[in-house]
Amino acid sequence: MWGARRRKVPRPLLCLIEATYKRSMPDGPLSLDIVFDAICPWCFIGKRRVEQALALRPGLKVALRWHPFLLNPQMPQEGASREVYLAKKFGEEARVQRILNSISEAGRMVGIDFDFNRIERTPNTINAHRLVLYAEGHGLADQAVEALFQAYFLEGRNTGETEVLIDICSRLGLESDRLSRILSSHDEITTIYEENARAHRLGINGVPSFLLAGHLTISGAQEPQVLVRVLDVAARMRGTATPPFSGNNEHMSRPEGLVTKQPLRIVPIKTEDR
Repeated sequence: MWGARRRKVPRPLLCLIEATYKRSMPDGPLSLDIVFDAICPWCFIGKRRVEQALALRPGLKVALRWHPFLLNPQMPQEGASREVYLAKKFGEEARVQRILNSISEAGRMVGIDFDFNRIERTPNTINAHRLVLYAEGHGLADQAVEALFQAYFLEGRNTGETEVLIDICSRLGLESDRLSRILSSHDEITTIYEENARAHRLGINGVPSFLLAGHLTISGAQEPQVLVRVLDVAARMRGTATPPFSGNNEHMSRPEGLVTKQPLRIVPIKTEDR
């Protein structure tokens, strides 16, 4: 699959989350690190659900960062035929259609009108991630991710093409000549591969994944009601952990009874691993 879709969350786990959050939240922003790939439809859905969850906590200050994940690290630079890619990944046409219909239904629930029929190629996402890193330096990473998702999933544009990325850059109000120079060089490529490798060392094998307060990770495009409860727990824990992408955290503990076979994982990072 593209990544980790939402599954029903066990009630005992929700009770554990709610029981943990009993004291007042400290001041200061909550770190929220989102690991994603620009061709992952569940990441687009997950972005909307996070936005809905944050809307339920208007007083919560959040420091949000986007981190690259490569679902297809061996994808050729020119990308691949969408039809061929889906056939290799999911098999027969009937199964592909069932999967796309399921994603479309989930998208409609959060206001996303996926138009998969317009997509002709599955791109290599290295340069899309480079655009996000460039935009991050100007405080526009979230807007860049949104623009990439809309261009690919709603307009069917090939977000692996330099011309498309330059156009998105210009629409964001950023210096397109600077991005053009970045894309014609090797700048940030090593950074993207390193962050992808670090995500795997943290136990992240699918996206979207959300890392909160340097303590907890939750995988999958979970419903806002689930996300907000995890946000509450993380808000209480903020400020007491090293950010997971600082280079010091390389893996997370998986205490028995807390991690289930569901795609949802809420996992504390061991203190000694930070």
